[in-house]
Amino acid sequence: MITCEEAARLISDSLDRKLPLRQRVALRMHLLMCKFCPTFRQQLILLRDAASRYREEAYTPP
Repeated sequence: MITCEEAARLISDSLDRKLPLRQRVALRMHLLMCKFCPTFRQQLILLRDAASRYREEAYTPP
């Protein structure tokens, strides 16, 4: 089983690219058993989405 530190890195990586099968399975297993990492994943997704919306709203074409 991977550690929470490794899971955090994989969660972050998974938002930017598709993980290899082995890493996806390891992360999925960790998320099923860990109490804290699913919350961390949701928070990271919310931050990414908020930053994306802010960037879209802050950008005003010339």
